[in-house]
This record gives sequence, structure tokens and C-alpha cells, in this order.
Amino acid sequence: MSRLRVLDLRGDRSDPRDRMPRPRVDLEQARAGVVDTLAAVARDGDDALASLTLRFDGVDVDGGLIVPDDVLDRALAGLDPALRRAIERAADQVRWFHERARPQDWEDARDGARMGVWHRPVSRAGVYVPGGKAVYPSTVIMTVVPAQVAGVDEIVLCTPPTGVGPDGAPDGWPDRTILAAARLLGVDRVVRVGGAQAVAAMADGTASVPRCDVVVGPGNLYVSLAKQLLAAEGRIGTDGYAGPTEIGIVADDTADPMVLAADLVAQAEHDELATVLLVTTDAASVDAVEAALEREVERTHHRERVEAALAGQGTVALVDDLDHAVVVAEAFAAEHLEVHTRDARSVAERIRYAGTTFVGATTPVSLGDYAAGPNHTLPTSGTARFRGGLTTSSFLVPVNFVEYDRAALEDLADSVRVLSEAEHLPAHWRAVEVRLEGDVS
Repeated sequence: MSRLRVLDLRGDRSDPRDRMPRPRVDLEQARAGVVDTLAAVARDGDDALASLTLRFDGVDVDGGLIVPDDVLDRALAGLDPALRRAIERAADQVRWFHERARPQDWEDARDGARMGVWHRPVSRAGVYVPGGKAVYPSTVIMTVVPAQVAGVDEIVLCTPPTGVGPDGAPDGWPDRTILAAARLLGVDRVVRVGGAQAVAAMADGTASVPRCDVVVGPGNLYVSLAKQLLAAEGRIGTDGYAGPTEIGIVADDTADPMVLAADLVAQAEHDELATVLLVTTDAASVDAVEAALEREVERTHHRERVEAALAGQGTVALVDDLDHAVVVAEAFAAEHLEVHTRDARSVAERIRYAGTTFVGATTPVSLGDYAAGPNHTLPTSGTARFRGGLTTSSFLVPVNFVEYDRAALEDLADSVRVLSEAEHLPAHWRAVEVRLEGDVS
């Protein structure tokens, strides 16, 4: 059986954006539910968080939403040593990358005036760590470390209470690995609440969740919509639309079908709504990729989830040549883009839009998911055409500054006068003129 829908674009150079695979969801219904959740949290605070957590997660959190220090300490103490070393190594890599990606303050002088940009960290950042279909200590690293590099004063982490105890039964706390990672990295407050209600709490503030300036982190459709709606109202800053995951792979006849299949399945195991797109110049390789997919699907742990994602959004796009592949890859604007071609670096550099580009056959997306260095909180649904992934910039406010002495003011005064007259705003000119008439220095 064929796992991938074939989109034959050979000979067709029209804009392919409307034909790119994306999950079909009822946005209006989802948005209406999110609006109700945001209103409930704004109105009822912790009471709404408790009732929504009971409704969506089946967990009673009336005993308190804040995860106590002793629970965090026990989680860290019980962390497998090998996993602790892996988290520490990944955090070190991510910190190294984000220190270098941090925007730098600058100032310079021109015609007697000094100006530049200061980058000021936000006071409090909210980070969201999903806890539904999988456990993501990696997301703790990817959200907390850049905030720390930026210099944020306080970090609040929200994650759903979907953990289990030693007996395998739900225990009402978040996953122990997430708690351990949060403790290891020094998160200031951990709150056991998930979903759109967690985003609302971090935006509005409740008795348990302090109001945050920015809220970042990946999540499901409802989490992403909550961030969008609250950002549109100016209640929080956010990192963009980080919804159901996706991968785009550009390949030619040098690509290994087994590697391609493994990477498609790796992304599909996240979610039934995951999108996987293979863009290839080699139509003859499709059968080999399909055969490899069968073997990979057969052996994967999350087979039902993978099969659903492949059936819903799995696509192979056939293109004329690598020039055409570049056009199609830019139209898809993948969250994760892999390039498996001859001279992969030069091809990758030509594709302008992607959350992160993974260059060459030995650079799988899995590296970026966990430990390579760049962030794994990335734009989805084509938003990589105009938005990048989570960085230290997500926690920094660029503040422009200007400092003119009298000579510089005099030099620019006539331009201000003429422009203010053209715009019929004479008080603007008067604010300059009064300085020139007086003894202001």
C-alpha cells in the first residue's frame, strides 16, 4: 500500500502554496472553545484552572496548583544518572548556541548625535511544556535556557499534571522527568496546569500563577490559538505559531530511501496532525521510499499515531529539478527542513524559509529536537515565511535610544520644520524651536 499521497508538480511552475499538505482542523470551533477558556480564567482565576484541569486532564488540583519544592527535589533526586547527563549536555549545547545568537547592544555617532539599541530582558517569562502524547524534558531546556541567556528575572513553567507514580498510576503531578529538568535548570515556579488555560493564567495572572510578559513554548492547536489571541490583544508577547509539527525533505537521486523513511516516521510519531512532505527530483525512488516506510512503520512504537499522520498529511511532491524543489520547499516553509542532495549546503542556502534547516544526510531533525543547539520551538503551518523560531530575542525588548547635542539639533532642525509643516503638526516644530530660542544645552 502507498503511505504517501503523490503530488505531481512536474511541468507546473505555478504557486504551489495552496496545494501543500496541512492538517484539516475546525479552526472556528477550536477558537470558540479557547475564547471561553480565556474568559473563564480571566474571570475566576485559580478556580477556573482547577475546574478546567479536572475537566480536561481528570486531575483534582484543589490541593494547590504550585508544585512544591519537595516534589521537585524528589524528582531530581530520582532522575536516572544517564538521563541527567543527557539533559546537562543538551542544555550546554543550547546555551552555547543561544549565547551566540543573542542580539548585541550597539551605539554609534553621526553628525554630533549618538544613537543605538539597548536590548532589555522582560521581567517575567512564562514557558509552556506539553505533557500529552509524549514527555518533553527537551522543551524545558529549549524554553528555559534562552530565557536565562537573555537575563529574564523570573521564569514560570506550566505543564499539565499527567505524570504517574512508581506504580504506573496517575499521581496528580506533572511528569517526573519534566519536574527534574525544571529543578536542574533552576526554574523559579512550576505550576501543574496545561492547555489554553495555562496560557491564559500566565497572561492574566492568578493567585498561583504570576502575570508574565511573554509566554512561549510549543503545544497543541488550543495552546497555539490561545497564544495568538492573547498576543493580538496585547496581553502577552509570544514566540509565534508553534502548532502541530512538520518536516519537509528535499532529496535527489543520491538520497537513501531508508534514511528518508526513518525521518518521515520520526516526525509523524509526534502527533496524528503531524505533516510530512518529501520533495524529490527522483520519481524512480518513490517506490523504494514506500517500501522503506512499510518497514519503519511496522517497527515503530507509536504505529497508530504514525499511520494516522501519514494517511492524513503524508505527501511526496515530484518536481522537475532542484531549482523547482527550492520553489516548492519555500512554498511549504517547513518547521523542519532537511536537505539530502549533492552539495547539500549550497542547495540549503538557496531555500529562504524554514524554522531550522538540517544540512546533509548525517544531520537528522532528531539532533535539533534534543541537543544540537538551535531551538526546537519553531514556526509551523507555513508561518516560517515570516517568523523565526524561539531565540533569546523572544525574551528581549529592543529599545532604541537617541542623544542629540545642540549642534546636532540645529543641523537637523530644518528637516523637522519642513516635515511638520507638510503634516500640519506645528507643535512638533515648536518643540524644536523652543530649544533653539532658549539656552538649552
